[in-house]
Amino acid sequence: MTTADAPTPTNLPDGRPIPLLTGDERPMLESWLAFHRATLELKCAGLDDAQVRLPSAEPSGLTLLGLVQHLAEVERNWFQRVVGGHDVPPVYGAGNESGYVLDGARGIDQALGVWRREIARGREVCAGRSLESAGLITDGPMTGVEVSLRWVLIHMIEEYARHNGHADILRERIDGVTGA
Repeated sequence: MTTADAPTPTNLPDGRPIPLLTGDERPMLESWLAFHRATLELKCAGLDDAQVRLPSAEPSGLTLLGLVQHLAEVERNWFQRVVGGHDVPPVYGAGNESGYVLDGARGIDQALGVWRREIARGREVCAGRSLESAGLITDGPMTGVEVSLRWVLIHMIEEYARHNGHADILRERIDGVTGA
């Protein structure tokens, strides 16, 4: 077998899915989002509840646990509220619309479970919709503006990529692990 005949791997050695390198637009966008979701989860792997509560550096109170909670809220907002048009409450209740506020009784395993459920609900909402299907932004300075599912997927990739940069810094602060 030559190098040209070798199959392209589907996962990195750390288990994250490799985003599609060729193909149709929607599977490519979804594969990039899956990669960034897996990167966030990898940044939390092997840490205990105390470690995921450690902030990066003063004055920031940003934590890995807060990022996971925030991204659960982001998943709910963009896929259920905007794409699906559903009127759903904040994941972590009124007063924690951003998801960043920590609760001493909620650890990383519970937060990751909530985050995974929000991802699954978002996939259900998007199933069968075209990239051109549109929804309305539900809050903030662009309330009422129409956006396509394509735009939401691109925005979600950007959102995760940005927060995964934060997660890199947080993880390095916690135990020195860098990369990915």
